Amino acid sequence: MQSSNSQSISQRLKAMADSDRHSRNAATKEDTVAKAPLSVDYQQLSQQLSGLINGEKDRVANLANCSALLWQELGNINWVGFYLLKRNKLVLGPFQGKPACSRIELGAGVCGTAAQMLKTIIVADVHQFPGHIACDLASKSEIVLPIINEGKLVGLLDIDSPETDRFDHHDQQGLELIIQTLLPHI
Repeated sequence: MQSSNSQSISQRLKAMADSDRHSRNAATKEDTVAKAPLSVDYQQLSQQLSGLINGEKDRVANLANCSALLWQELGNINWVGFYLLKRNKLVLGPFQGKPACSRIELGAGVCGTAAQMLKTIIVADVHQFPGHIACDLASKSEIVLPIINEGKLVGLLDIDSPETDRFDHHDQQGLELIIQTLLPHI
């Protein structure tokens, strides 16, 4: 028998999958052309990040430079930053964009769900995600990647976009490379 918390996560993921299917089926040909994926060279971005943080031992400085670099180089985003795990809560870290929620409970919203599951979550339409925490009403899609060191959650990379269905598998793989580049420096 599943615990109510596990059921809640399962329900959110099912709703998210249904939302993704609905979003893709509802898109017109014109919408698809207008929202063609942006080509990001994550390998080059990883090399740029490495150049920015090599030799720097301060965690905050490295997270700040990473969020600034992603803000500068990724198109169609309106927020990028980090949440760090502190005393079983996600606490706002370095970011670029409008002011954000300072603390998020594990299991709450997209970030809390990704933290609890220790898995990347891509949400095509955040307004369809049960329990979504709206820090910026302009945000329509989101990708959240857990940062895991030696099997333990350290924090999250969270990126929002003002367009639906902005993030895809290419972004997930590329951002996972960014996290791997960053991890030894935090």
